[in-house]
Amino acid sequence: MKRKNAAVCGNSFMGIGMVVMVAGIACAVLNQLPDFNMPALFAQGAVLAIFVGAVMWLAGARISGREQVCDRYWWHRHYDKRCRRDIH
Repeated sequence: MKRKNAAVCGNSFMGIGMVVMVAGIACAVLNQLPDFNMPALFAQGAVLAIFVGAVMWLAGARISGREQVCDRYWWHRHYDKRCRRDIH
């Protein structure tokens, strides 16, 4: 897969994952309201949708190449022993 196609595919997976996560959260919140008589299966499905959306998000990040940790991040640069430049 070419780089541009991989980026488009990864971004679309990330977008779909975000939509699935938001829909799962909305369904979980609506299930808690007493006005909506939703079956308990919807609550379990909403939690599952949140995790499926997160997996799709991570798969999209992996495909498009956005999962790399750069050393410009402050926490990574200061507290990861592999990236420290201390001389002992």
